[in-house]
Amino acid sequence: MARTKIVLAGEGGQGVQSIAKILVEAGYEAGKQVLYIPNFGVEQRGGVSIAFCQIADEKIGEPRYSKGDIVIMLSDRAIDRCSTYADKNSTIIYDTSVCTKKPTCECKEVIGIDANRIANEELSSRVFNIIILGVVLEATHVLELSDIKNAMEMALGKKFDAKPELRELNYKALEMGINMVKKAGV
Repeated sequence: MARTKIVLAGEGGQGVQSIAKILVEAGYEAGKQVLYIPNFGVEQRGGVSIAFCQIADEKIGEPRYSKGDIVIMLSDRAIDRCSTYADKNSTIIYDTSVCTKKPTCECKEVIGIDANRIANEELSSRVFNIIILGVVLEATHVLELSDIKNAMEMALGKKFDAKPELRELNYKALEMGINMVKKAGV
């Protein structure tokens, strides 16, 4: 693997930046080169939040990039704003239970998942972002599941210790995200 470029985009409050932080922490702990650039408006909730991540086996020479290998779009406004980050080599994944439209930009593949609906109906709306983390993990194959779980423990361990049922809920959400991508055949 040379370098995997990931764009995560959604509304503020959906946990896009949390996903990115866990991803790059997992990569760092796994001995990879990582880079994370957050991009969001002044409002923490209600604006489009974008995270640009890179995970590589070798030194990352350029922090910015114009096209992602994987572009995750979690709202209609994210679709409008982030279609420019995709090209014929990109895979786009969008949430059909949040987005009212399908991304139409030129790309290798467009995959619809219904993570928000699954989170709300089967788990908890609070683990929507962890489902998306599982989606990214399976779609990129850039890290191992154990790497992600270790990073989740570092980020959420105190909450898990206080309420052990949260660990099980988050791990279940992670597995659901992984399975969504497996079912889509990515």
